[in-house]
Amino acid sequence: MAPALHLTPHRFLLPRRPGSARLLLRVHLKPLSSSSPHSPPLDGPSLRRGRALPDYPDPFARAFDLAALRVPAASCAPLERRLRGHLLNWPRVRNVARLPNDQGLLGLGISLLSPPPRHPTAEEPGSPAPPATAVLRREKLAREFNARGFLRFPNLARLSRPSPAARKRRERKGGGGDEEATREPDRDKAYVVEVVREGMEDDEDEWWKGLVGEEGFGRGAWRIGPTRLLMLDESYAERRVDELPEAVKGVLNHETQQDGLSAYELIRCQLTLFYNYWPMNEVLEELLPEGVIIPTGFETVGHIAHLNLRDEHLPYKKLIAQVVLDKNKPKIQTVVNKIDAIQNDYRTMQLEVLAGNDSLRTMVIESGLRFQVDLGTVYWNSRLATERQRLVNDIFRNSDIVCDMFSGVGPLAISAAKKVKYVYANDINPTAVEYFKRNMVLNKLERKIEVFNMDARRFISAIYSSQHVHPVTQIVMNLPNDAAEFLDVFRGILRSGQSELHCVMPMIHVYGFSKAEDPEHDFHGRINVALGENVDIVEMHRVRLVAPGKWMICASFTLPFSIAIAEPNYISC
Repeated sequence: MAPALHLTPHRFLLPRRPGSARLLLRVHLKPLSSSSPHSPPLDGPSLRRGRALPDYPDPFARAFDLAALRVPAASCAPLERRLRGHLLNWPRVRNVARLPNDQGLLGLGISLLSPPPRHPTAEEPGSPAPPATAVLRREKLAREFNARGFLRFPNLARLSRPSPAARKRRERKGGGGDEEATREPDRDKAYVVEVVREGMEDDEDEWWKGLVGEEGFGRGAWRIGPTRLLMLDESYAERRVDELPEAVKGVLNHETQQDGLSAYELIRCQLTLFYNYWPMNEVLEELLPEGVIIPTGFETVGHIAHLNLRDEHLPYKKLIAQVVLDKNKPKIQTVVNKIDAIQNDYRTMQLEVLAGNDSLRTMVIESGLRFQVDLGTVYWNSRLATERQRLVNDIFRNSDIVCDMFSGVGPLAISAAKKVKYVYANDINPTAVEYFKRNMVLNKLERKIEVFNMDARRFISAIYSSQHVHPVTQIVMNLPNDAAEFLDVFRGILRSGQSELHCVMPMIHVYGFSKAEDPEHDFHGRINVALGENVDIVEMHRVRLVAPGKWMICASFTLPFSIAIAEPNYISC
């Protein structure tokens, strides 16, 4: 008889036969998923789930059928709190909707329990004036501002009468211009709620079967005042009153018993979401071809959005930039893309303006400080803001003298100047130095900073050979591509100039990139090669992953005294 087959989760185990080895066959079962990565979610707003409206000029308009409770405006706030778990609760969509011109009979100055009031006439001088409602105000305007009255109010006449161009457009369309104008969504609106009334005019009694009140339905009871719509959860869209959860009906019955005049109507409505509602990733997913990775991240520099598009995105770069601009207004006014990698000594990037205005000059606010930047002529990286604050808050002390060898426009040096005793800064780009000086004055820190415009090696040699500078305690070398190559300047730095007995060995923070499996070990080896000796104690910090498998590393170590007095191995400039 054949041996039995034992089935265990994720593997089949065959029983061992006498004299045979054990056979183990592992089977990895792929978990079942109800939807593919590109399929729409089962609930919630989504471009793929919504019903497209071909008549709308907005191609991203999507309609969703929902149910809503029409409640008195006075009871809306407490009901919203008590029914929170049963409401729509969609992002950026309010659970309470207000229909236009929904003032109720009280809003018109009419009561169901008393005859309608009469307007005072000349024969009744003592009669009280009617309440000032929107309808009465419009009637008063219609009586007073007639054809002759418009002569005294030319602006009102111009606003009230259609322009000749509008009349011509309406005539060409055969009178359909007004209807299309009412259908066109407002550019500033993200969504609109409309009550669906299909089939309600044929059978008027059916319209009131959804009312909940003292007698099962309270026809007309809610008309005593203005009303609001409480948008119910999407799962209640096709339900009737008797199919609502008991918790919802219990809350409504309790409110009805508290106020006998209240009634609650269950109606169907349509929620239309426009282009302004949808987030950037959903719009791009709808526009870009299938299989193209959706670009979702970009660097923000003031009013500029800096993209790093892949080659597959370049045919659609204008489209992507326009969506980024639309979804981030008014903060973002310009969208640029980096054309090529940084290959010059000034670290400037070649940028292409894809959308918005052409100005690359902007103001950046970082840690409460303001920096003027021109991305076309200087270097700036907002993604290093956290690293700069790590140095200032966790490493630098109040008594430190900081030396920034590659300062740029001064984001680190100016931020450090608020805390430390003094700062020496340098950059080889004269335009960056000019912006640095502006930013010093802008932040009122010019008395604690001295800025230079020279090569980094000459700068360090000048600092250590001068007799009028403070002893440097912290040195920052944030030039990841080439910073390690400048470490040789510290070899023999104390052989001339300052006295060995009165000089403090500085803490050096050097940055670099590494693609090795062990980036810390790789960068440590490059530091030892540049210094010509082994530095045993080096603290490594991973700043960020700039690309797949490529880390930006910060190595911090105290300059050994033996290296500071050693024989230089470079030619002084």
